[in-house]
Amino acid sequence: MAKPRTPAKFKAVAPVLDVFRIVAPEFKAVEDNTVLQWLDLTAPMVGRKQFGPLYEQAVSLLAAHRMKIAGCGEEEASGDGGLQLGISDTLRVSSYSEGETSVSFNSSAATTQADSELTLTSYGMQYLSIRRMVIIPIRCSGESHK
Repeated sequence: MAKPRTPAKFKAVAPVLDVFRIVAPEFKAVEDNTVLQWLDLTAPMVGRKQFGPLYEQAVSLLAAHRMKIAGCGEEEASGDGGLQLGISDTLRVSSYSEGETSVSFNSSAATTQADSELTLTSYGMQYLSIRRMVIIPIRCSGESHK
């Protein structure tokens, strides 16, 4: 049977696929065309100029984060070095008791911080780490220059 052709628009992100396969081994069972589609959707969210030599890694990590949140690769076992996104990843248990069953959750996703969703997976956390290395936010202290 002939191998399906990769659409032309995905050929530009093909080098990122190699990096993706290294940083996200839990998605090894996901077909290349599916991964390439996720990479293609994610690439516009990451600035090549801002990330420079870390661009491919940043796109790969952010795509892996988005795939994890979307549930891609869930059927694979976590024994391959991957992480299963369960309730402990989305809602962190802050306390629990056994008698009368009481569980409390602390969710970073419930906060108003813009990047809180990225803290839900290890891929998102690694992406944030890279982003902090290459993008320095501008802060205004409210002081005037005289």
